[in-house]
Amino acid sequence: MEAQKTGQTATLALIRARRDAKAKPHLTQYAPVWMVGEEFVPDDDAVRFSVVFCHPKYSWVTRRYRFDGYNDVLYYLGEMLLDEDKALDMEITEPYISAEAINTLDSYGG
Repeated sequence: MEAQKTGQTATLALIRARRDAKAKPHLTQYAPVWMVGEEFVPDDDAVRFSVVFCHPKYSWVTRRYRFDGYNDVLYYLGEMLLDEDKALDMEITEPYISAEAINTLDSYGG
């Protein structure tokens, strides 16, 4: 049982590192970005996660992604508007991707 747990921990660390290699270059345009949830799916070698950032068109949003570690693919699962009060509460925590200021002018907008 302990060996299985250790193996899952190592797998999760590897999947997180590969996820970060795919997600950070994409999400950097929206920095600062906060990760607000993460769920490991061991049967699929995948991780689902949610991030929050200030979108150039829609203001604050929470966006969901799934990273498939087996195929090395980042899937976009949708986004929802986020109440500004909740977003401001999050700003006191350490961001997943930091930036000195929100710069929505240089982001893709998609």
